[in-house]
Amino acid sequence: MGAEARVAELNLELPPAPQPVATYVTAVRYGDLLYVSGHGPLRSDKTMITGKVGVDLDIAQGQAAARQTGLAILSTVRVHLGSLDKVVQLVKVLGMVNATPDFVEHPKVINGFSDLMVEVFGDAGKGARSAVGMGSLPGKIAVEIEAIFHVKD
Repeated sequence: MGAEARVAELNLELPPAPQPVATYVTAVRYGDLLYVSGHGPLRSDKTMITGKVGVDLDIAQGQAAARQTGLAILSTVRVHLGSLDKVVQLVKVLGMVNATPDFVEHPKVINGFSDLMVEVFGDAGKGARSAVGMGSLPGKIAVEIEAIFHVKD
């Protein structure tokens, strides 16, 4: 089963593909790689999940924000490629968590994103990953994630 069929089967609601808020593009294809810029937890109503994990949000809420960020990334990938079925492999992920200085469970939060990628792409949704904490993120968003995908025509 392809990724598009999995999205439908899982009844996933992808938000509208986010637009750049500064001087950049949301994704760049270079050969068979698609570099996706940092995305936040964009909801379908175009609002963002905000807050600092460890004080405003708990781990489960952080995971939900990371999952929502994944949905926004899938939307961008679909717009740039025309179909999620053109993804061969998730190559690399950088997950940034807006967290308190004493919060140490960043990988658990970013699992919200990683688990979604496996749901949609199967084993091809597992890539190399970094998960780090940040003192702040733009607009007070809870999570920002960037990704690199191996893609085909």
